[in-house]
Amino acid sequence: MSAQKFVAFFLAVILLTLSSLPSFAQEEGNSDPREITGGAQTLEDIMARQRGEPLDDQFRRDAIGNSDLAAPLGSQLGPLGGVSDPELWRSFRYGTADIISSNSGPAGDVVMQDGGMRWLSWRNGPIRTIGGYLLLAVLIGLAAFYLIRGKIRIEGEKTGETVLRFRIIERVAHWTMAIPFLLLAVTGLSLLFGRVALIPLFGKEVFAPIAIAGKFVHNYMAWPFMVGLALSFVLWVWKNMPAKVDFKWLLKGGGLFTKGSHPSAGKFNAGEKIVFWLVMGFGVIISVTGLSLLFPYQINFFAPVLDVANSLGLPSLFGIAPFDTVLAPQEEMQFANLLHIIIAFVFIALIMAHIYLGSVGMEGALQSMTKGRVETQWAKEHHDLWYEEIAAKPSGETPVE
Repeated sequence: MSAQKFVAFFLAVILLTLSSLPSFAQEEGNSDPREITGGAQTLEDIMARQRGEPLDDQFRRDAIGNSDLAAPLGSQLGPLGGVSDPELWRSFRYGTADIISSNSGPAGDVVMQDGGMRWLSWRNGPIRTIGGYLLLAVLIGLAAFYLIRGKIRIEGEKTGETVLRFRIIERVAHWTMAIPFLLLAVTGLSLLFGRVALIPLFGKEVFAPIAIAGKFVHNYMAWPFMVGLALSFVLWVWKNMPAKVDFKWLLKGGGLFTKGSHPSAGKFNAGEKIVFWLVMGFGVIISVTGLSLLFPYQINFFAPVLDVANSLGLPSLFGIAPFDTVLAPQEEMQFANLLHIIIAFVFIALIMAHIYLGSVGMEGALQSMTKGRVETQWAKEHHDLWYEEIAAKPSGETPVE
């Protein structure tokens, strides 16, 4: 055999041997395509990521070398089979590295995490954009409603008599919650839209003290808001339980769209009850997320919530992979901030409608929270069942003037 034929035969044997390796792996029952790449990502992983498909990156989390044989951090390429640089950085990225830090805080041993850019893109992207359009749409809708429907006036003859609607403690609870909420809304929106709206309008020199003051007000007005929220719940929770009359009120749209229509209602009508429960729900969520931001890394609730969602099978309903419940401390803060902003937008939109109906939208409504008393004809038209209840009390107990 000539030398050329021998070399050709030798190369053919090598090529045939190499080409048989993948099929040999399949014959051995290997179903992991990443075995071919030594545990690294495959072309299909890359293409799936580019298509935006959910990808389980557990194979990356596990590819951190032999932790049992790894040498100390300063000499990771030790003779006992330590980890390589890529494996070392993967352990940093997924929070599995054994790190010694001089900072004893919860986030002191987190070297890197991917959530920061995701949080920033959501905060400055769809959340801020959609939230801004939501508030603008509500404002335009209320203006259109006022132009079409006009102010809802007292239709019957005014008697000049008034009836006590809210006691002093109830008004204190309302304003203890309402005034801080308005300040929280204004300062929160100024901080969120400052870079894109206020700085171009006023300049950085003017916005800087506004931002500093806004942050101070936002942090400290949270406390009276939560006090007012709790007090309002204690005072009004039993008066806001659903009743049969509420369904009839809703079917008639509360008489808001038709003049002369006054469906029966107790002290609180169905619309006010819905607002009450939404305020309580949104108030609790925005308070908890706000507290987690006021006290960084001390209140962590997203991981347990995601764990419950996984146990209920919620991700599978949307065709996505189970939620990752191993969150870095920074990720807990980022998720809390995003939820805080989302709830804030919806909360502000709700209160805008509430303020409209309680002031310029309805005659006689504002006095109930400023003076505590309302015109008796107003009470008869909008809360007839409540008026009949208090009018039936003995004359000495009836709060009518």
